[in-house]
Amino acid sequence: MKYVYHLAEEQNWPTIRVEGLLCASDLVRQAELAQPQRLAAARHRDANLVLPGGRMLRDQKPMPPARLRTCLDGGFTPGDWYALLNGKVFFWCDVERLNRHRAACAARAQVVMVMDAQALIAANPARASVSPINTGYALRVPARRGLWTFVPVERWQRDGWESHAGHGTRRASTHPPAELTIDGSLPDAARFLVDAYWLEPGAPFRLPAPLPAAPAGDGTP
Repeated sequence: MKYVYHLAEEQNWPTIRVEGLLCASDLVRQAELAQPQRLAAARHRDANLVLPGGRMLRDQKPMPPARLRTCLDGGFTPGDWYALLNGKVFFWCDVERLNRHRAACAARAQVVMVMDAQALIAANPARASVSPINTGYALRVPARRGLWTFVPVERWQRDGWESHAGHGTRRASTHPPAELTIDGSLPDAARFLVDAYWLEPGAPFRLPAPLPAAPAGDGTP
């Protein structure tokens, strides 16, 4: 795993360049919303939410509460799952999965951040985990999931997905991770940034690709 990829809304890019990558929980906390709005933001988002200052939190339509209830274990509720995911920063481990996500945001311009995976993990060994599934998707026949879904990177490098077997899910050690996550926020994200690419609405991401001038700035990290 040489590179990982973060897909950001174009309108969030100017703030990311200054403050790094903040998890959804920290973004909501920083926005100083009134309590009813703060509670609503922490629950299932069935639409994109624009925070004061213009930053967008994407909707969570692919994981509605009713579907999550069918695939959660370990006593987890849908609210617990949203809270868990809201407290992490997510990276895709391959371009194919990145582009599936990008297709769901096709109407809006995006910025793809290409990150040095090994440097990111080395700097955050206690906070870095991997998942074999898209943890933000629970439609069709959703994969079983719980706190155990996220395997610390050091454990995964040693044992693969062995820890999942105890939860009725068996995967080959060769099964690649779908996501790399960092617990909490990553204010120093620029340290691990290899390059950033602006994508016009509808455009997929391809490597290698030139970096056009981004409308929000000069396109440089």
